[in-house]
Amino acid sequence: MFFRAWLRAPRHLLVLFLVVTLVPAAGLVWLGWYLLQQDRALVDQRIQERRERAADLLVTALDARLRAVEQSLADSTARRDLAQGDDAVLVVLGPSEGDAFPPGRLPYFPVVPPCREAPAALFRAGEDYEFRLGDHARAIASFKQLTRSADVAVSAGAWLRLARNQRKAGELKAALAAYQELARLGAVPLGCVPADLVARRARCALLAELRRDDELQREASALYADLRGGRWQLDRARYDLHAEDVRGWLGVDGAAEQEGRVLATGAEWLWARREAAVQDSKRATGRHSMEVEGRLLTLVWTTTGDGLVGLIAGPRAVGQQWLAGLQPVLDAQNVRLSLGAREGDAILGVQPTSPSGQARRAATDTGLPWTLLVASADPRAEQAQLAERRRLLLTGLVLVAILVSAGSYVTARAFFRELAAARLQSDFVAAVSHEFRTPLASLRQLTENLLDGRVTTDERRATYYQAQARATGRLHRLVEGLLDFGRMEAGVLRYRLAPLDVGDLVRSVVEEFQQDSAERGHQVSLAIGDGLPAISGDREALTRALWNLLDNATKYSPGAPTIWVEAVRDKDGLAIRVRDTGLGISGGEQKEIFRKFYRGSAAQAAGVKGTGIGLAMVQHIIRAHGGVVLLESTLGAGSTFTIELTRDRERGLGVRGQGSGVGATNETTPQASTSDRESPIPDP
Repeated sequence: MFFRAWLRAPRHLLVLFLVVTLVPAAGLVWLGWYLLQQDRALVDQRIQERRERAADLLVTALDARLRAVEQSLADSTARRDLAQGDDAVLVVLGPSEGDAFPPGRLPYFPVVPPCREAPAALFRAGEDYEFRLGDHARAIASFKQLTRSADVAVSAGAWLRLARNQRKAGELKAALAAYQELARLGAVPLGCVPADLVARRARCALLAELRRDDELQREASALYADLRGGRWQLDRARYDLHAEDVRGWLGVDGAAEQEGRVLATGAEWLWARREAAVQDSKRATGRHSMEVEGRLLTLVWTTTGDGLVGLIAGPRAVGQQWLAGLQPVLDAQNVRLSLGAREGDAILGVQPTSPSGQARRAATDTGLPWTLLVASADPRAEQAQLAERRRLLLTGLVLVAILVSAGSYVTARAFFRELAAARLQSDFVAAVSHEFRTPLASLRQLTENLLDGRVTTDERRATYYQAQARATGRLHRLVEGLLDFGRMEAGVLRYRLAPLDVGDLVRSVVEEFQQDSAERGHQVSLAIGDGLPAISGDREALTRALWNLLDNATKYSPGAPTIWVEAVRDKDGLAIRVRDTGLGISGGEQKEIFRKFYRGSAAQAAGVKGTGIGLAMVQHIIRAHGGVVLLESTLGAGSTFTIELTRDRERGLGVRGQGSGVGATNETTPQASTSDRESPIPDP
């Protein structure tokens, strides 16, 4: 007997079900999962062993290729063929100068050749006129004479100073011509900067000053191409100075320089290593990799006397020169190879998704310039031997999980729905009791006053009778509302459709409601538009819907005495709006409030009483008339409910979705009167 009584409690039944069902199911799932993991670990171990063998083979092959490159670097006749690929360059660095092959791939150099300039004393007289006396005309005459010097260094210095004074004197066209003559002298050094570079940059600056944009674009584009192509051996500072100006004239961001800058950074690194490499007689060769602007850069070098020869290779060159020949090994072992930088995070190739799925060889262990990462080329194919067993086991586990989950869900859903139904029923009974209590208390008080003879005049008795009529009407509306809502839910309520004057309907409802709400301190502002179309509808049902909206507006506007109602023509029909400035409804609750028995959190917090079926009834009625109910609300700022009813264009009046004609005796159910035949309110 005790056991049967214990089973009657839904909570105990749920616990019993979970214990009896879930514990054995969990044990079965754990056992299957354990076997699957053991099988997977065995296969993974075999795959990892194969990756390790492949990594050792690849290390040996790459080391042999790098040794061949180092030998070629020491041979002056073979070294120039090493720069394969468009992102590789061979640099030869001496004690005070350097060179690169093929030319044009380094925009700047780590070292520039020594420069010789004309003695400054030759230009002193002209500079005295320019700077001390401010006599640009005599300075121009002095420098013009020096431009005819047989010494190109003197001539270059004179042309530069001549153009500068012509600019100061306002002779801009003459200055452009002077810069043009200076550019013809070629790479004669001026301040350790080639004369033609100085002249072309000065011409661009002057063209920009003159706003000769077409000429500026042509000359700046040509100058930018020569700078990026390494026409002049500039150090980094001088290159950046000139390139920044040219980029400003052209309006570009320097992305085109990225590859050249990456190679030039490698050349700078080799120049910094040159002295140590020359002094270290025990290590005549070296290998290194680094990340530069997100790219993997590989450097291989060897010392030659007091100099250094190095190969700088970008990602494409590494792939063409060293990795292309490894494809047979990769295919045979069914692996893929990725190279990681010794310094930085750059990766050449596809980075393995997890460290456990790769074989790793660090650069410090192999002597290679990179860290090798070897992963499976096709992990799915390697797991093929596990597929069948895994499929069967997982199928069984999934079936068990589905059965357990479905049983648990059904049981839990029934349990919680039972609790929810009990809670809703309790809340609804309490709300209805409160709604009935107010008019009953009013009726009782009025009746007692009349019976006790406290009302002595006919005028006061008439007032009491009117109050009794309003209380009785409220009780009547509550009872009829509950009964009608039950019929709506059951789908048996029928509407009697007839042509309606909406303006008259709205006006009569507002006037009647105004009498009831005046005692509560609320007033209704009514606005009815002109030319409202006639519709076919049930006057009593639409009256109840509008009354419910007005009643809600007064309930939830305790501090706002005015309610606004308007009826206007809208699109293909008409719209009836009820607006208040009360509590408002939060965005997350604006759809929920149309569910039966649901009441907003703001209303509950404010202690506003209600049954929770008013808006659900409104939606039932309006949907049955082929219309919609719209809501616009802001929490704390009020709400606007809009009833939209569509006029039937063919008949001139009617209800959207009606299948029958219009007449005073036309009847229909909510399901038959709307194109959406599903109930808008979920089952309790």
